[in-house]
Amino acid sequence: MAKRTRKVIVNNKKAFHDYHIEERYEAGIVLTGTEIKSIRKGSCSIKESYAKITSKGELILTGMHIAPYEQGNRFNVDPLRPRTLLMHRKEINKLYGTVKTQQGLTLVPLSVYLDEHGRCKVELGLARGKKNYDKREAEAKRDAERKMDKAIKASRKR
Repeated sequence: MAKRTRKVIVNNKKAFHDYHIEERYEAGIVLTGTEIKSIRKGSCSIKESYAKITSKGELILTGMHIAPYEQGNRFNVDPLRPRTLLMHRKEINKLYGTVKTQQGLTLVPLSVYLDEHGRCKVELGLARGKKNYDKREAEAKRDAERKMDKAIKASRKR
């Protein structure tokens, strides 16, 4: 089996801090020529974005910012426009059923990357929001692990 290569453009670290990620999905994005050039340059952000399923059954990514391409002049489009995501109908229907029936679930983009064929893809996460005490607990756990690692390194130096 061939190893799949991907060039990660942007990761959404905030999503892992704010949500419990239950499932991951891959979707393509419908982009214009200047948008893909801007993404390849690395100028996009997915911090405050989310995906939703419309009544027509389309998957839309809202809030993704793609900076206008410098040489794009009149071909540039609105940087915050909603973008259509491409997935199989079965997957969209499954997601729609899951999000509508279970309370508190949302679709959050985790990363934007270019696949081995140069196509721009988004990794979506089916996420459940964390409570404040969950965030504090995760932070305390990370701090404890850092202290243990530091102590182990210090003991090895002696």
